[in-house]
Formats: sequence, structure tokens, C-alpha cells
Amino acid sequence: MKNNELKITIVYDNEIFKEGLEADWGFSCLVEAFGRKILFDTGAKGAILLGNMNKLALDPAEIDEIFISHDHWDHTGGLLDLLRINPVKVSVPGSFSGQFDDYEFALIKEPSKIHNNIYSTGELENNEQSLIIKTESGVIVVVGCSHPGVESILSAASRFGKVKMVLGGLHGFSDLDLISDLEFICPVHCTKHRSEIESRYPEKYVAGGAGRVIEM
Repeated sequence: MKNNELKITIVYDNEIFKEGLEADWGFSCLVEAFGRKILFDTGAKGAILLGNMNKLALDPAEIDEIFISHDHWDHTGGLLDLLRINPVKVSVPGSFSGQFDDYEFALIKEPSKIHNNIYSTGELENNEQSLIIKTESGVIVVVGCSHPGVESILSAASRFGKVKMVLGGLHGFSDLDLISDLEFICPVHCTKHRSEIESRYPEKYVAGGAGRVIEM
């Protein structure tokens, strides 16, 4: 994989995209971009996270770091199991309450550069951060549950460039005009109005589920 390519593999989700994987309430995806492998969130259960990674031929020992969107059990449940295998740095929002004294945690409160072309929005309302990947064709935003609100997240992400795609949980988001300028939308996990999003924007809609791979 070239350093300027982007690959996102959904590892943990309420639904499956690839047969043989296990679905469960929670979310995690592996972001491979600019030479880095970043695990975004860790789902609810370590056994399911690691089991799905194994079936997807993803080696947890090759992960460079972990990015936690927010401090909810369905996004952090597999964290300790992963760290026991590979004790990498974990970037968490500043309000994160977990206690893992044996591991390296970076508390992020403000918009921050994590690596070249990879950023955090910083901790927004309701104690959640999103991951930003800045590509030549636009900005990709990976979200956990969008508790701060999609409008707030898009506003924070747009400081890094024109937002091209949003992937992740959107909870009760229903103001669909807000995403009219996106090229792609991949709503997963806790998204309540997924069918409405697909119906309104069939040409932009990207189906999710564990095992879905998105490359660009």
C-alpha cells in the first residue's frame, strides 16, 4: 500500500458486510493512511474485535496506534485486550475517564495534528473527537457516534479542507441537507435514519457492516 492511499476496514459493527464475521453493538475500524495503521475505536468486546480481525487477516501487532472517539463501552470495550497484545499509544478525548496506568495515553482537547495529513477535531461537545484524514481529493471524517452533532463535526472538520466523506455512527441525525455536498456517506452502528439517508442520497450512500473495505 502506497503512503498516499487510504484504506478503511470496518472491523466491528452492528451488522456484517462479509460473511463469517460476527456482528455486535459497537464500532471499530482500521484506518490505513500515509504509512500509518490506526485503529479507530475498539468495539464492545475484545473477543469479537480480535476474532473479526483474525478473519480479516488483520494483525493486531501491526497496529501503530489507537484513536478513541469517546468514552462509551461500545467503543472502548476491546481496548485492554488489544493493548495486552500490542501496547501502542492511545489518543483519547480530554475527558476520558479510563484508567490504564501501564499504557501510554494522549489526552486531546484541541484540534491536533496526529501525523502528516492525519488530525483530530479535538474534543467537541458531549466529549467526543473525530478523526480527520486529509487527502488530495478532500477530507475524510471518521466519527464514533456523532454525539456533538453532525453540523458541529463538519464545521470542525472543514478547517482542514473540503469534507468529501463521513463514515461512522450518526445517532439520530436527520437534517439531511447538511450532507448534500458530500461525495460519500457511510452511516453505521448507531445511525437511526440510515434508510432515509440511502433513499435521499443513493449515489452517495456506501453500505457499512463488519468486513466492509473502502479504498480511495
